[in-house]
Amino acid sequence: MSQTVSVEDRGFTLGDGVFDTALARDGAVFARARHVDRLLLAAHRIGIAVSRDAIETAIDAALTMEPAIIRTTVTRGTAARGLWPASAGAPTVVVTTAPWSPALVGQPARLITATGRRNEFSPTANLKTLGYLDHILAAREAAEAGADDALILNTRGRVACSTIANVFALIAGRLITPSLSEGCLPGIMRALVIEAAPSLGFAVEERPLAPQALAGADAVFLTNSVRFLRPVTALDGMPLAQGDLAALQAALLARA
Repeated sequence: MSQTVSVEDRGFTLGDGVFDTALARDGAVFARARHVDRLLLAAHRIGIAVSRDAIETAIDAALTMEPAIIRTTVTRGTAARGLWPASAGAPTVVVTTAPWSPALVGQPARLITATGRRNEFSPTANLKTLGYLDHILAAREAAEAGADDALILNTRGRVACSTIANVFALIAGRLITPSLSEGCLPGIMRALVIEAAPSLGFAVEERPLAPQALAGADAVFLTNSVRFLRPVTALDGMPLAQGDLAALQAALLARA
């Protein structure tokens, strides 16, 4: 079913909205409640009064039995000109799908360090908003350098995230990942790794992570909801250690 969005929609004109990307298989969205909860929280944080029913109904209409990447976009809708409108219409909710392949899971990634920084002090630092241009430009940097993704540091020069994923480092048997105060998104797969790790013998620390620490880590990996766990093989042309992450990957796939 086709759907059109007004050229006056604030998502189109101002990037005034939020989105979520999830994996659907066999007619069900993996970790659906977590994805919807996060999307609702982000929308409400920026003042978009969208209902859970509107989101759930739109997702249901898009589901098929084929594996798919499900993207749910929520905008403030149409409104009169001006940055903060005196009034706005109903929120716009759009769900789109794209084919998903199991080959995406576990693909190794070579990273470069992006020149741009992520502002951990921004009120939207922990929200998945439509304003993704900084990450788009970092992805262009990576592509031009022949890399698969870019490591993005925050304003204090510490690890924040990659363009599309959270970052973990395995150091002396402990999984280290930047805390949300470092400017990363509260990734769904990030949360699942944090929950699953202790049962596999890994202690987890959410804390600042210096990029120099990645060079001496036993393993570095990325997490997102489409690729699950993605090992990082190199950073800025320097090879990184490849620790055994099979048990952790298996634990995540078992939940899907």
